[in-house]
Amino acid sequence: MGLLKMTDIIDKTLFLYLGISVIYLFIFAVFSRFKRTDRYPQSKVYHRVLVLFPAYREDNVIESSLRSFLAQEYPRESYEVMVISDQMEEVTNQQLEKLPIRLIRANYENSSKAKALNLAIDSLKNEHYDIVVIMDADNIVEHNFLQEINNAYHSGVMAMQAHRKAKNTDTDMAILDAASEEMNNAYFRKGHVFAGLSSALSGSGMAFDYSWFCENIKMISSSGEDKELEVLLLKQRIYIDYLDHVVVLDEKIKSSAAFYKQRQRWLAAQFGSLKKAVSDLPSAIFSGNLDYTNKLLQWMMLPRLLLLGFITILCITMLFIKIEWAIKWWGLLFLLFITFGLAIPRELDNKRLEKAVRKIPWLFVLMFINLFKLKGANKKFVHTEHN
Repeated sequence: MGLLKMTDIIDKTLFLYLGISVIYLFIFAVFSRFKRTDRYPQSKVYHRVLVLFPAYREDNVIESSLRSFLAQEYPRESYEVMVISDQMEEVTNQQLEKLPIRLIRANYENSSKAKALNLAIDSLKNEHYDIVVIMDADNIVEHNFLQEINNAYHSGVMAMQAHRKAKNTDTDMAILDAASEEMNNAYFRKGHVFAGLSSALSGSGMAFDYSWFCENIKMISSSGEDKELEVLLLKQRIYIDYLDHVVVLDEKIKSSAAFYKQRQRWLAAQFGSLKKAVSDLPSAIFSGNLDYTNKLLQWMMLPRLLLLGFITILCITMLFIKIEWAIKWWGLLFLLFITFGLAIPRELDNKRLEKAVRKIPWLFVLMFINLFKLKGANKKFVHTEHN
């Protein structure tokens, strides 16, 4: 086989793989542009809610987040807030004990959110709740947050994800992280739900049926707990709804170093979850479990930054090999840009974002390096750095 023929086969194979990924994102980007007008009716029943705040070295932000959360317009006797304090200063713990919350201490050698959540549930064996909500220590929510969660639960929703938005856009990296979050919301949450598929989970701003959570959290072991929970839910054919109008403000990373660490864990969680679950793909297909099949195929695709980087490299490379081959790559790159544009909300589509995108080539390099440093990256707690 000649060199040109071999190159042609490689070119077509890569185009098929990367092209499917771009078209997949484009379809859900289009779906995300439709407005969902239905909301769950106001419930007159106030279900008991357990709100968990796993907090690993979050001394700078946890108290302000808790004080904000405790201002909920929801009967105080109908919800309880629990903080799992892991390696926080004793002075912080003493301050938290003054608040109307429950505090439990953890001091794991290798901390993870999964361990913190299991510890919390194990400490509540004789108590009953209807809903469990998982938050991050830096999250801020609106005063009607629990009421909206309660409305959805009362209407029969067993698993749901709120709309995480950026709390800060004070650096170029924070702006890019905010844009990335909204892209995820568009493709994997809003777009999926409008198409009749389950929403992806996002690590915080999540709520579940309490009994289901207690039975299943013991099977979660990594820092990619949201992906492990997705697998369990979808295998059991439990629909995950996305509450686009229920906002959770989440602090975004501020530096390239924080990006490197965060994405390393995310990549490890994605590939780790895929490795564990990929053997389920044939049975998911043949049993007609569309949600689970979709999720496994989704995890087989490259993250967007790597997708953008590799397509750009191939666009330029093919110009030097055969211009006719390059045309389709430039067309695919153009479609990818359209796909990005459809998913970015207007409030982020500004000159600051245009300036921040100059960092993307360097971020692609960091992501590429991460591909070779994934071992063990999803076993430890990684928290956003705070000033």
